[in-house]
Amino acid sequence: MLRNIAGLLFIVLAFCACGNRNIKKNDDTKRADSLRADSKDVHTLSNADSVEMKHLDLDISVDPEKKQISGCAVWTIKNKTKVKTLNLDTYDLTIDKVLVDGNEVRFLLDSPIKFLGSALHIPVKDNSASVMICYKTGKNARALQWLDPQQTLDKKHPFLYTQSESIYARSWIPCADGPGIRFTYSAKVTVPKGLLALMSAENPQEINESGVYNFIMDQPVPAYLMALAVGDIAFRPVDERTGIYAERGMIEKASWELADIGRMVNTAEQLYGPYRWGRYDVLVLPPGFPIGGMENPRLTFSTPTIIAGDRSLVSLIAHELAHSWSGNLVTNATWDDFWLNEGFTNYFERRITEQMMGKSYADMLWELGYQDFVTEVNAQAPRDTWLKLSLKGRDPDDGLTDIPYEKGSHFLKLIENTVGRDTFDHFLARYFNEHAFKTITTGAFLTYLDTVLIKGNADLKKKLTINDWVYGPGIPANCPRADMERFSKVDSERTKFLSGVPAEKLASVEWTTHEWLHFLRKMPPAITLIQMKKLDDAFNLTNSGNSEIADQWFIMAVHANYSRAYGAMEQFLSSVGRRKFLEPLYTEMMKTPGGSAMAHRLYDKYRKNYHPLAQESLDKIVLKKK
Repeated sequence: MLRNIAGLLFIVLAFCACGNRNIKKNDDTKRADSLRADSKDVHTLSNADSVEMKHLDLDISVDPEKKQISGCAVWTIKNKTKVKTLNLDTYDLTIDKVLVDGNEVRFLLDSPIKFLGSALHIPVKDNSASVMICYKTGKNARALQWLDPQQTLDKKHPFLYTQSESIYARSWIPCADGPGIRFTYSAKVTVPKGLLALMSAENPQEINESGVYNFIMDQPVPAYLMALAVGDIAFRPVDERTGIYAERGMIEKASWELADIGRMVNTAEQLYGPYRWGRYDVLVLPPGFPIGGMENPRLTFSTPTIIAGDRSLVSLIAHELAHSWSGNLVTNATWDDFWLNEGFTNYFERRITEQMMGKSYADMLWELGYQDFVTEVNAQAPRDTWLKLSLKGRDPDDGLTDIPYEKGSHFLKLIENTVGRDTFDHFLARYFNEHAFKTITTGAFLTYLDTVLIKGNADLKKKLTINDWVYGPGIPANCPRADMERFSKVDSERTKFLSGVPAEKLASVEWTTHEWLHFLRKMPPAITLIQMKKLDDAFNLTNSGNSEIADQWFIMAVHANYSRAYGAMEQFLSSVGRRKFLEPLYTEMMKTPGGSAMAHRLYDKYRKNYHPLAQESLDKIVLKKK
């Protein structure tokens, strides 16, 4: 019966995605559909809904020469429904042996399924309590990036880091790999002597002589928040509970750039309650890291592209810190509910930034986010612009667009504007507290919103148009917009430049990164080579050390065939692995025959520097791989 209901819902949603606007459901009906269907995680092959995964005890060795992790994972389980088989997720793992309660058993490893990997079937008894899996990682482990010394900043030692979100933990640990499945863990990690190992857990702060490190995470987390990094890493404290890790050649710059993270933690606590994870540290990774940051508990992984020398890009850290409440503390139950992680975090990040930098500064972030929102809506199929995603049969990374981030945060901003900031802050603090260390679905959140905040107020419910936001496409008519106080001044300067005022005469001395981005983004597509040269002569944009500004400038340079920037652009592409920058730049190159030839040449040259996840995305753009 449940399968029939889920099938009916899929048909209805597919029909709606075709653009039919004549059949509409009311809010309550759609809410009921959500509550019935959205608790099923279609991206795990495990049966963790039947067998509780209580604790993981991991004992692994890291071999940079073989580019392999090997060892044993011991799961403490509770067979709460008395099933005969425990099913776990794996991806390109070699399983050497499996023991249940100390006795070796026969296991079955299925053929791989696209995106999902292979289910590992282990026979268990009603009272089975311990399952040990001894294994090795494969060459196609999507979570792992192995860096040879020449690919690091210091170029002396190898480096390894993981990226487990969304469903990549299964490529380095046999596990129940779903965001709604939480467990505690401990780990023993053996690495080559002279290197430091770090995890999303209690961490050492200096290299030891043995190369053996022990970790404890005594708060339950899902598998996508499992993280490991190994390299010649140094540490600098910021205050008693925050600090910075980085390669030795980066540590001083990173420490200076991120000197305010302690104040960020204090600000976040003032907004929505205590930070519950002990320490908050940041690891600045080598250049190949494919995303801006990853909110691994206790140890945010960060791209080095935020190290701009002027502390102008550290709002990314505010975002990852905010995940300590929205995402890590209260987690989306499935990847279809991804907006519950990222929309809340985007909103929280901008509240932290406003508290620390002022409203006019945060307004710029809101407006740039709105611009990204518009761009993403225009790029996606209508069904993929709902907040409640539908990713069955697809890679959950298909949902990692700006929709959950920007549509989600703008929906929360609408609620704030409608009920008042104090009321909404009280609601969010209560939400985080009451759902701490739990998971939640979209339907469950909407029920909570209805019960705790709306409370039967029909006028409020009408103003929020929840159905349009959660179960509808595009940008709702009541989407809030930020004050344009600072960007209006930027618009005025752009108009002056386009009408002939010399670039050096523009009032841009005090502009932040955000003002520069707005200035460049809103330039007309037909900007001329002469105008590009004038801007470059005045502001040296080709050689900008700010990755956000540089990427936008290089996209404009490719569009205008401004070859003066191409040398710096190649250097940028050789040293930056962040998909946010790579994808639009390679996409712009691929629009013309000459640009396409350049894209193929550069990608062939630097592909090895990029993380496997970035390679997958860029293969589709440059090599046209499906």
